[in-house]
Order: sequence, then C-alpha cells, then structure tokens
Amino acid sequence: MAAGGLSRSERKAAERVRRLREEQQRERLRQVSRILRKAATERSAEEGRLLAESEDLVTELQGRSRRREGLKRRQEEVCDDPEELQRKVRELASAVRNAKYLVVYTGAGISTAASIPDYRGPNGVWTLLQKGRSVSAADLSEAEPTLTHMSITRLHEQKLVQHVVSQNCDGLHLRSGLPRSAMSELHGNMYIEVCTACTPNREYVRVFDVTERTALHRHQTGRTCHKCGGQLRDTIVHFGERGTLGQPLNWEAATEAASKADTILCLGSSLKVLKKYPHLWCMTKPPSRRPKLYIVNLQWTPKDDWAALKLHGKCDDVMQLLMDELGLEIPRYSRWQDPIFSLATPLRAGEEGSHSRKSLCRSREEPGPGDRGAPLSSAPILGGWFGRGCTKRTKRKKVT
Repeated sequence: MAAGGLSRSERKAAERVRRLREEQQRERLRQVSRILRKAATERSAEEGRLLAESEDLVTELQGRSRRREGLKRRQEEVCDDPEELQRKVRELASAVRNAKYLVVYTGAGISTAASIPDYRGPNGVWTLLQKGRSVSAADLSEAEPTLTHMSITRLHEQKLVQHVVSQNCDGLHLRSGLPRSAMSELHGNMYIEVCTACTPNREYVRVFDVTERTALHRHQTGRTCHKCGGQLRDTIVHFGERGTLGQPLNWEAATEAASKADTILCLGSSLKVLKKYPHLWCMTKPPSRRPKLYIVNLQWTPKDDWAALKLHGKCDDVMQLLMDELGLEIPRYSRWQDPIFSLATPLRAGEEGSHSRKSLCRSREEPGPGDRGAPLSSAPILGGWFGRGCTKRTKRKKVT
C-alpha cells in the first residue's frame, strides 16, 4: 500500500477515471461551442436542452468570445475623420503652447514612414511572427529621419519640448539633430557601441549598424576599444533584458524629465512596454498632480483611459497639422548636415572587414567606408537588434 492508502492498481484506476471525465468535459465543451455558433432559430430542441443543462459552459464560452472580440478590436487601426482630427490637433497645439515642461515619448510608429516596421501594427514584427510569417526589413542604411523626427527637433529648438524619451533603436532621433542631452534612448542605439571596461564607459558612434553579430544576452560586436583593448558591446536592450548602461539609455535624465513634466505627448507607441516603467508616469504622485497625457496612435493603448486626449492618426499626419497650427516650419532632413558623420569614430586599419552592413554616406551615390558590395533593398531579418532579439519568439520546428 502507498502512503496515501491506495494501491498502485487503485491509483491507475483513479487516473483513468479522471482522464475519462476530462475527455467527456472537453467533448461537452466542443458540442456546446458548435451549438452556440448556430443561430438560435436553427437549433434543435435537443440542442436547446443541452445548452440549458450546460449554463456554466455557455457562460465560459461566451466570456471567451467577448475577450477574443475585445482583443481583435484593440488591434484594429482607427482613423479620426479629417474634421475631428483637426479639432483635436487644435486642442493639442494649445496644450503644447501652454505646457511648462513637455516631454515626448516615442515608439516604433514614428519610424514606419522610414520603412522600419513597428511591432504590434497589422504588419508589425510580433503580429507577423504570431501568424507564422517571415519578417523582412528594408536596408536600414536607407532609412532617414521622418517628418515627425524633424518636427520634434524643431519643437525642441523652440523650447516647446524639453526632453524626448524613445523606445526606438534606429538612431533617427540622433540623426535628426536632436541634442543627445535632450534624449533618452531607453532601448539603445544601433549606431553606438561602448567599452564597459573603461571608466566612464567609452562610446564609439559608427556610421553602420553595429549589431550584426549581437543578439539577446550576447552583445559583443567583435571590435575592441582603441584605448584599453577591451571588447566593445552594443547598447541594445532586447525584450527580457534590463538596461544598465548610462548612455545612450540616459535613464537618469528620463526619470528627471518625467518628474518635472506637466505634459506628456506619446507618439507612435503602443505603451505596452513603457507602461511597465512607473517612474515615467509619476505614479507616486496623486492623480491630480500627474502630467496631462496626449496620445497619438492608430490602435488602442493601455493608457487611453488616462489620456486627456487621444488622436487616432498617423504620426506624420498629426505632426504636420500640429506644426501648421503652431506656425512652425518643419526643417528638411539633409544627409550633408546629419550629425552622425561628425560624431562617428572611424574604424582602425584592419577593422574594415569587421562588419558587412552597408555604411551611411552623405550622398546616396557615394559608397560607404568599408562597404563590400551593395546589399539587397529588402531581406529577411537575421542578427542584431532587429534580428535574433525579435525572432526569439518564433517556435523552432523539430528536425526529423
């Protein structure tokens, strides 16, 4: 006899009974589900009796259906009609003018106009991976700051925006001319690698994507520090990692800006990640003293109910209307004036072959330093910040 008082044969019999009950419950669930999919007028008397006898299952299935519909609606993109959007932009413009300390939070949605996919949109990285489809991205060296990036830079120049907190790794805020002291790139920058052996950390800005050989929990780029010879690492914070670098993450400035903010403008962010950072939302303050929140996004966000105003529109469209309302001209991006070229540290002799990514150049016709052949305009995502860190969620097929 076992410690529980049952013999082995009795335990096996009890297990068979348990499994039989579970299978009967699953079959009952399938039957009820099939009946519920029918119109009420098409159900037989016997099916009606089965539903009446299975009230708990009916309630459970109807709850599941409501949750699925709710999730589906949250993923839908909604656009305000032109008149409504214009009215909301006027209200946003008034808030920008009257703000004493305005902080802008930006997400992947501000870079989609530069052909960089977002994560949770209809064609976003997570969305496609969940559907079992492959993910491709345009050559990121061809991406340039968008109208939204340039508008934010002008707003900062006019002292209407005090700080920018970005989730993006694409480096486009830096390339738009926004001062580094005015931004916190919480998830890193694809153009920056650092030596953590040096104190303070020594930064190397490059004119190419430094993350080719890096991935989740593996950050060494294969190059070494010019000062101490230590291994350089990228600055990317992948999903599931904790950012510890001082720069370019600049968490200290982000937290300080959030504490001073009386207005927050969120552009192109689902806020599903940013909402997990309580310091960015002044949650220790009473609700009446928290900053007013304005959100620009085509989809639902978990902060919608907290927002003073939600604008359903594309970021570039909204920012064009906003800048017109404020009477400000949007500067045009020029590669000749791109600050990354003056900030960049050139590779040393022998390092030219340390990467195969296309380098940025001031002219599109000019070959970038260290380039070895023209890349494809669009290719499957492989390594780096937009590679293995993303594809970690895909299921591997078993090799037979």
